[in-house]
Amino acid sequence: MPLDLVTVPCLSDNYAYLLHDPESGETALIDIPEAAPILAELEARGWTLDQIWITHHHDDHVQGLAEVLMAHPAKVYGGRGDAHRLPDLDFDLAEGDKLVLGGESGEVFDVSGHTIGHLAFYFPDSGIVFTADSLMALGCGRMFEGNPEMFYASLQKLAALPGETIVCSGHEYTTSNGKFALTIEPGNAALISRVEQVAAARADALPTVPSLLSEELATNPFLRVDQPEVQAAVGLPGGDPVAVFAAVRKAKDNF
Repeated sequence: MPLDLVTVPCLSDNYAYLLHDPESGETALIDIPEAAPILAELEARGWTLDQIWITHHHDDHVQGLAEVLMAHPAKVYGGRGDAHRLPDLDFDLAEGDKLVLGGESGEVFDVSGHTIGHLAFYFPDSGIVFTADSLMALGCGRMFEGNPEMFYASLQKLAALPGETIVCSGHEYTTSNGKFALTIEPGNAALISRVEQVAAARADALPTVPSLLSEELATNPFLRVDQPEVQAAVGLPGGDPVAVFAAVRKAKDNF
C-alpha cells in the first residue's frame, strides 16, 4: 500500500510535507518551516508524528522544529555534513543511507548545490521524492554554496528517477520560475501549457507543487541544458552541459 502524502503550506511560500503509512500508523514530517499549520494538520488527521527529516539548514526549513517537538517528541534526522548547523539530530544521514517508514524504505541522496550537504529523500515504492530547494517546480534553488558541476550532478541524479515520480519541492515559486523559463524556451508548447495551468491554479489559491518529474523534464530549463533551444538562449550552442547549466542559473539570478 503506497504511503499517504499531505502538502502543508507554511509561511508565505514554503511547503512542508507529511508522509503517513496507513498500515502501521507511522508518520514523518519533511522540513519544518512553521509549526502551527503542521500541528493543525496532524490534529485534523489524528496522526502522531514519529520522524522528522530535514533537507537542509536554512531557517525557513527548520525554524518550527522546537515547537513541533513540544507536541510530538519525534526522532529528528538530518545531513551528517550539515549537522554542525542544524538543530540537534537523533540520527545523521549521508548519501546511500536508508529511511524506513512503516513497511517502506527510502533512499537518501546528496543533492548539494543550493547548499552543501542538502539532502533529498526518495521512496521508490510510493514514487515520491522530497527535493526541497534542489530541484523545484520549473526551476532549482539559487546556488548559494555549491558550484555548477556539483549542482548539475545533483539534478542529474533526480532527473534519472522514473518520470512518474512525484517531486515534492520546498516553495511556491512556480509562477516566477515559469516566467523565466519562457525566456529560455518561448517555443516550448509543453511549457506554455504548463504556465497557463499554473496561472489558473494560483488564481484559485491552489498549490502548484508537488509536480511530476515528467513535467519537469519537459519544461524545466535546468533539466533541459542538453536541448539546442536552451543552449542557444544562453549563447552556448552545442555547449558543455555544466557550462549551459551555469549560464541558465546566472540568467535566472539576474532575471
